[in-house]
Amino acid sequence: MPRQRFKTLTQQMFYILLTLRQERRGVDILEEIRTLTQGRVTIGSGTLYDLLEQFQDQEIIRQTRVEGRSRSYIITPKGEEMLEEEYRRICDQVKDYRRVMGEEETP
Repeated sequence: MPRQRFKTLTQQMFYILLTLRQERRGVDILEEIRTLTQGRVTIGSGTLYDLLEQFQDQEIIRQTRVEGRSRSYIITPKGEEMLEEEYRRICDQVKDYRRVMGEEETP
């Protein structure tokens, strides 16, 4: 059975979608991710533009404007849903970790 595309998101995918809750150009996405994660997560421009193209093909994001070579994007409702699902998946992993490690869960 082939793996379902984008069933889970990589860290880079997650942060791209998170930053696209506001309209942004590619260079702005890279800078926002660097700022948001305090440099912990970096994405190469080739990877970014490849993922943006794949996300567009799957209607996860949409292009909002083109100015010369500069393009702006924003997340779609489908992308918002994927981002929310990934957030829930990560939260479940944290709960499992805490349970296994004997940590008390905080509300």
